[in-house]
Amino acid sequence: MLQAFDLNLFLVLHVLLEERSVTRTGERLGRTQSAISNSLKRLRDHFDDPLLVRTPDGLRPTPRAEELAPQVAEIVRLSTGCVEQERAFDPTTAEARFMLGAPDRFSLPVFLPLLENMRTVAPAISVTLRATDRAYAIRMIEEEEIDVAIGWFDNVPGHLSQQFAFEDRFVCLCRSEHPLLARGPQPALQEILDYPHLVVSSSGGRRAVFDTILARNGLQRSIAATMTSFTIVPELLQKSNLVGVFTHRTAEYFARRFDLVTAPVPLEVAPIANQLIWHKRFNADEPHAWLREQILLACAQP
Repeated sequence: MLQAFDLNLFLVLHVLLEERSVTRTGERLGRTQSAISNSLKRLRDHFDDPLLVRTPDGLRPTPRAEELAPQVAEIVRLSTGCVEQERAFDPTTAEARFMLGAPDRFSLPVFLPLLENMRTVAPAISVTLRATDRAYAIRMIEEEEIDVAIGWFDNVPGHLSQQFAFEDRFVCLCRSEHPLLARGPQPALQEILDYPHLVVSSSGGRRAVFDTILARNGLQRSIAATMTSFTIVPELLQKSNLVGVFTHRTAEYFARRFDLVTAPVPLEVAPIANQLIWHKRFNADEPHAWLREQILLACAQP
């Protein structure tokens, strides 16, 4: 029944019931008087009712038309809301919740400034961070468990969008009086590998990206401890001869705040290109685009 009915007739009926005049309805809708009369005839045929009858005071609705009036008004209201342009997104007043996925190494150098900024510019927008590795992040986006992820991704599926965020490089992090540094601030690679390593892996595995790179060069390291977050990394490094090979943003964050220092890793490795990824169906979503912009701004901070 609905497929055979012209929904535009509801708009004509709604205005007719308000104006009680074919002429004024035509003027309001920008149509000719004959076009409005034709629409009214189609409405009468469909509902098998006169709907509006002529009186000395103009058109007057029948009981059937009065019964239809509130329903037709609601149809017009809802339809108008669907086709009108959505109100511009205002982060200062908007209420929203986003789920972000990333390795723990981004928590302090990227997400801390992001959250600090959002508390000021968007107080009603909340963000939940979830620690994810590369494959897990892609799956979580596809299953709509997170809105956006950031990290180093080998292969991004075609149905996801991606944008370059920033480059990272590996450095060694250890206590300032570590024997590794006895010969100078730039130890040899084998000297770094001779010490037991502390590894942080979001998945809890005993291998990280650096191990993959070492394997490609026929090398390996001795892993003494593995953890899923950086929470106690500074304390462990300060009180032992453990070393860690981390991306420079994370390592330098700790070096500025603890009795730790960084040293370059002398291995020919291309910089890690970190990407922001999200599902393509959010490409034109204004709140989502605003969030991505805020993350990229946080990534751009030195």
